[in-house]
Amino acid sequence: MNQVYIQLGSNLGDRMHFLEIARNLISQELGVITKKSKIYESSSWGVDDQAFFLNQVILLATSQDPLKLLRSILNIENKIGRVRLEKWGERIIDIDILFYNDEIIESIDLCIPHKYLSKRKFVLIPLCEIAQDFNHPKYNKNISMLLEECLDVEKVNIYEE
Repeated sequence: MNQVYIQLGSNLGDRMHFLEIARNLISQELGVITKKSKIYESSSWGVDDQAFFLNQVILLATSQDPLKLLRSILNIENKIGRVRLEKWGERIIDIDILFYNDEIIESIDLCIPHKYLSKRKFVLIPLCEIAQDFNHPKYNKNISMLLEECLDVEKVNIYEE
């Protein structure tokens, strides 16, 4: 089984509900969620004037290869109702592959590890919660080290309803 770290995010509508739907569809269609972080709230990264995001990182055990997994994730986003109007725009759901085992994949369609994860505390904090010792295969640093070195100043807090 392949071990895949995935980030879930939502900043429109009933954010908690959309994260729950995403987890349910991932479990039904892609494999077994073996770990999940707490849910965190943060401002939008790289864009002003958007609602705050809820984010969570999960660990998925799946038999799908990386490209099939990407297509399946895009299909789940579509089922939930994601509409892509602009890069980094508001969205009811965002599902990103952070790591796929310890593979490095750089193609037009897919970049693993996710190319921005080391710059984003809203990804690193929940990822560190469930995988602090996981080694980034490109940077040869674990998640705790990447979080310590991260220059992102956006606030990331545990979400409490």
